[in-house]
Amino acid sequence: MNFGELIRPFAEEPLPLQVLLGLLKEYRRPYDKISELAKKGELIMLKKGFYVAGPHLNIQRPESFLIANHLWGPSYVSLESALSHWSLIPERVYETSSVTMKAAKTYQTAIGRFSYLRAPIPYYSFGIKTVALTKKQFALVASPEKALCDKIVMTSGIFLRSMIQVKAFLLEDLRMETDSLRQLNLSVMASWTNDAPKKTSLTMLIKALQDL
Repeated sequence: MNFGELIRPFAEEPLPLQVLLGLLKEYRRPYDKISELAKKGELIMLKKGFYVAGPHLNIQRPESFLIANHLWGPSYVSLESALSHWSLIPERVYETSSVTMKAAKTYQTAIGRFSYLRAPIPYYSFGIKTVALTKKQFALVASPEKALCDKIVMTSGIFLRSMIQVKAFLLEDLRMETDSLRQLNLSVMASWTNDAPKKTSLTMLIKALQDL
């Protein structure tokens, strides 16, 4: 059986080293085989001990959101990546941005850039959804409300002190649509503010959204 057929049942998952070693247990030197597969483009190493199927295998790889969850965790996809996923911002996003309980981190890989910003507990745990990416792939992603709050909380230099400032930020800087903003659940956002960084900014955000 060739390597493509060997990993096909696992192809839509990130491949930790231990999984690969189990699949290649018939080889006397499985580490050498992994290096060979990477050189041939049948595996891509995203970080030490963490792989996905390579471009030379005609099989589906894990989606970037699922990779992000596993590359540095616990974490969930948020910020511009989640805002784009929920169609709240018009721009296409080329970096997968996440929030983690651990230290901030960035990975530049052969399949894209993955960045992580740290959030404190309990704020970290609010507003996380399990999203179906394919029939087999599910990822942790910020809800639309949490992704917007994270954008404000995690971006240095954003301090919202007036409704005019908030509306300019949402409608001009982020180019969000008023109709989409009106769909946000303001009561659940308000329930997070006491435990959130930048409480004043988030309170002003909610006030401005109520006025749309």
